[in-house]
Order: sequence, then C-alpha cells, then structure tokens
Amino acid sequence: MIAAGEQIKVLVADDSAVSRKLVEHALSGEQYSLVFAKSGRETVDLFAEHHPALVIVDWIMPDLTGIEICQHIRSRSQASYTYIIVLTGKSGKESVVEGLAAGADDYLTKPFHHEELIARVGVGRRIIALQREIEAKNLLLKELALTDALTGLPNRRAIEDWATRQLSGAARYGFPFWVALADLDHFKTVNDTHGHDAGDTVLKAFSEILKRNSRRSDICGRIGGEEFLFVLTHATEEGAKGVIERVRTELGATKFNFDGNSLTVTASFGLAGFVGTRAPDFNRLVAQADAALYSAKRQGRNRVELAEAQPL
Repeated sequence: MIAAGEQIKVLVADDSAVSRKLVEHALSGEQYSLVFAKSGRETVDLFAEHHPALVIVDWIMPDLTGIEICQHIRSRSQASYTYIIVLTGKSGKESVVEGLAAGADDYLTKPFHHEELIARVGVGRRIIALQREIEAKNLLLKELALTDALTGLPNRRAIEDWATRQLSGAARYGFPFWVALADLDHFKTVNDTHGHDAGDTVLKAFSEILKRNSRRSDICGRIGGEEFLFVLTHATEEGAKGVIERVRTELGATKFNFDGNSLTVTASFGLAGFVGTRAPDFNRLVAQADAALYSAKRQGRNRVELAEAQPL
C-alpha cells in the first residue's frame, strides 16, 4: 500500500526533449521520483533496472514503439503491477483501442494539458495503491493457508509443497532426504487434566524446540493435533538420528508448571529416509515414518525408531 506522501517511481519514455521536460515540469513537486528514457531500448533497460510503479511512454520512438514497450512490460512476470499511460498524437478510436489492447491502462493525446496529466497520473497512483493492498492481502491469505495458526509453523500443505521440490533435488543431486514424524505421548491426558490452554503451551514449546534444531535446508511443521513433521536434507543417517534424538531429549527435559503441578512431556518419533536417483512420493516416506512411529509407541514411547529400508 502507498503511504501518504510516499514517492512512487515513474519512468518517462519519450525521444523528444521538449516532451520529457513538459512531463518533468508537470510532475515536479508532486510525489513522484522520475526516471527518463530517450529510446525504446533504453526504456526496456531502465524498466528492468528500476521496476517503476508507473510508466509514461510515447507512442512513436526511433526503435521500439510505445505499443511494443507495453507488450514487453505485460509479458514480464512482476511482483507488483505497473500502470502504463501512453502519450500519442493519434486521437482516432482505432489507435486508442490498439494501445489499450497492447496493455496500456490510459492514454493522453499530445499536446497534453498540464493539469490533465497530473490528474491521470493521480488516477494511476490510486490504482497502484489499491493493487498493492490487494497483493498484500493475497500474500497474507497465502501465508495463512500454509501456516498452522497455533504454533506459526508450516502446515502439512506447506511441508508437502516444499518437500516435493526437495525430493526432486535429492534424486538429481544425490543428497539424503529424511522424514521424521513425531507424536506427543499421552497428550490427551495433558488436555484432560490441565485444560486445552496447557495443551497449547506444550505444543508451542515443542514447536520452538523443533525450530531451534532445524537448519535452512530443513523444514518442520505441525500437521494436526499433537503430530509434527520434521524434514531434514543433506544429513547422514547418523546425523538425522542425532538431530531427532536431541529434539526428543530437549522436550523430555522441559518442565511445565500447570496449577502448581510440575510435569514433563515426551514424544515418540518415526524416521524414514531416501538416498538414490528415483525419488519416491513424499507421502510414501511419510507412511514409512508413520509405521516406524507406531513401532516406537509399541515399544514404550519416548524413543526414535528408524523405518525399514524399502526398495524404490
């Protein structure tokens, strides 16, 4: 969103020094930072360099036309929308339609009126502000869709998206890929005895332990209830088991105090891995880790079990 008084960058493209000066004079003292181009090629280069929010481009220039520049800008994938105003000596409806069809948002006929240019650029500024607000809200919605609300960790969808890409990389470049599935032991007892606020405290504490033990090449998240996924890459079997053991130990050493009562919480873990050239489906690895997790539960909980290696 554009704050009050915030300058926005405007690229002015015109081979006429007189026209450039008229635009500069009209917008001087306004909330715009101006960049000038004298040719179509220079316009393209400056656009790539400055990523202006608004472009004012002349229809006719020595190399590229304003129409070609509009098409170039619209063909590029950009983080934010660029508002384009075409300056033209052509006033026929056919020319106007051609310009708008090429991607222009507005047009102004030469010679233009000083105040009209300011007004039309002002419209562009408001459109840009609305577009940025929409982009910010969409980004927030995307983050919410991929984030567990309680812990702030990625949710299952986010982990699957990330892990699927990493699995392809593991197969291509030959680095190990590990999936650890964690489940808090007797977690229902915590909720039943001390309430859901206490349970939430435990979940948040475990989330922090996971985050402290993950690297930039890893991802950890909550996939529902008291279950968590921890994906590790570029780690040997011994290294992956060491990280998960450290997480298990840290949780078991954490003291929780609810209603004057001190308690500890443990977790069981199942670990499954892949090294090779044919990447399995991520959910297959999760299923293997899940089987190992249930093995850990059957053997007394508060332990890490490694899934049996399976041919891929």
